[in-house]
Amino acid sequence: MMKKLLALLTVLTMLTLSLCGCGGDSSGGQGNADGAKTMTFGCQNYGGGGIDPASQINCAWNAMRYGVTECLFYFNDEMGVEYKLCDEYTVNEEHTEWVFHIRDGVKFSDGCALTPEAVVASFERLYRDGADGSSDPEKFLAADATITADNAAGTVTVKTTQPYVDLTKNLAYPVMAIVDTEHTTDYLHGVIGTGPYAATNFREEVGYTMVANENYWDGEVPYDSIELLYMGDASAKTMALQSGQLDLTENITNITDIQKLKDDPNFTVTIANGVRVGIAHMNQSEGRPLANDALRHAVLTALDDDTMCNVTVGGLYTPGFSVLPSNLDYGYENLTDPDPFNQQKAISMLDAAGITDSDGDGWRELDGKKITLDYVTYSNRCLDDFAQAIQTQLAAVGIDVNLVITDSDTQWNMYVSGEYDLNGSNWTTVGTGDPTEFLACWASQSGADYCGYQNDEYDALYARLLVEFDEAERKNIVQRMQQILIDDAAVVVHGYYNSSMISRNATVGGAAIHTADYYWLTTEIYPAN
Repeated sequence: MMKKLLALLTVLTMLTLSLCGCGGDSSGGQGNADGAKTMTFGCQNYGGGGIDPASQINCAWNAMRYGVTECLFYFNDEMGVEYKLCDEYTVNEEHTEWVFHIRDGVKFSDGCALTPEAVVASFERLYRDGADGSSDPEKFLAADATITADNAAGTVTVKTTQPYVDLTKNLAYPVMAIVDTEHTTDYLHGVIGTGPYAATNFREEVGYTMVANENYWDGEVPYDSIELLYMGDASAKTMALQSGQLDLTENITNITDIQKLKDDPNFTVTIANGVRVGIAHMNQSEGRPLANDALRHAVLTALDDDTMCNVTVGGLYTPGFSVLPSNLDYGYENLTDPDPFNQQKAISMLDAAGITDSDGDGWRELDGKKITLDYVTYSNRCLDDFAQAIQTQLAAVGIDVNLVITDSDTQWNMYVSGEYDLNGSNWTTVGTGDPTEFLACWASQSGADYCGYQNDEYDALYARLLVEFDEAERKNIVQRMQQILIDDAAVVVHGYYNSSMISRNATVGGAAIHTADYYWLTTEIYPAN
């Protein structure tokens, strides 16, 4: 009987330790004691505030932006790859076997050591739980890859059947962040990572209390706690900064407010140029109005991009007609636009295609049915301003638009499910250091084409891009892919957006927006006093 009791006590003790985690406190925080260094940060609520990298892309970005998770690598401001949780790697000549050495001395915020086995477990959980959502890791590493750990050597080995030009770029994307699968009990709002902060006290539509990771491996964590508050309205962010309610915020998208803050010596405004694009995907699936080629070309011809960018949103976007920003080195200057703005020409194009107003109600019909385009977007980065302007400009040529302005989570879900005709969003175009992952949005075999677009030449070029090693040839391929999308009128391009970060000089130092826009709450940001 005594042996059985001892055995039971041993099991219960092991279970208790397992539930508590290595350090007994997954927050790693220091509380909010008197004299603690604190800050308030206002930001847009994406993905309902979730921070599980496997659930959806917005949540993966949240986790990294909030300072919770890190990847094996990260991007510098030139979008070059640098070491993070990996400190050394080798690759064979075929680029099919990669050996990554995991940095010694790194711990998760619960105090558990980051081991190669923990890295592999994180990837395995990502492929198991993320395969059916927008976080689908196959976009970054094929599911048939073999990933093995060698704790003794401190390495993780990845073997693939297809060569990867540079797998390190894919492994720097937020979806591929490493989390503690052994001790995380609430992935959606309490995932355990290796970053400088841990997420606690989630409140729906309100935010989190971020607390310092006492076990952080890469220097001192500047703040004991950060109140992360969801605040989407640009003017509300501005007033909160001016009143002292906020110390730091991202992406104020009202040109009057941001100019006011730029002119005020009490604030610092930093802006990162040009890797983001505002677009509206066109749903070209069978049975949708925009499956009609003539209608798509007429829509693009009816839109005055210059006025929308320079007047409607006050210059926060630079106008352009390709999905890749004009300042990137992918041949924008060699591209041609067959559908520049010309309202009268758009009307003539519709008439010539038989898309007319036969009943005199002011709206055109396609195949005998009134055209009403369901336009889904959300209120951030001026996307709702573009949507309203597009609604007005298309009405001028007889095309009805039904606006659905919602939250970013609903917008994304409707994009993935195909419940839209136009779906407005803002994308980082070189999210993995080059545009391959972004251009997958129009590759029919990529698993990321949610707009029903299909072009054989584009698909073939995308397949070549996945395995082409020569940089000059890669640029040629990307240039041709852009022109195909332009010629097919595959997408509405609003323009190229500049991200921003704004801080109060009296309380915050070191705040700056990064080019990749994945890194918000970093150890670079510190108390000013």
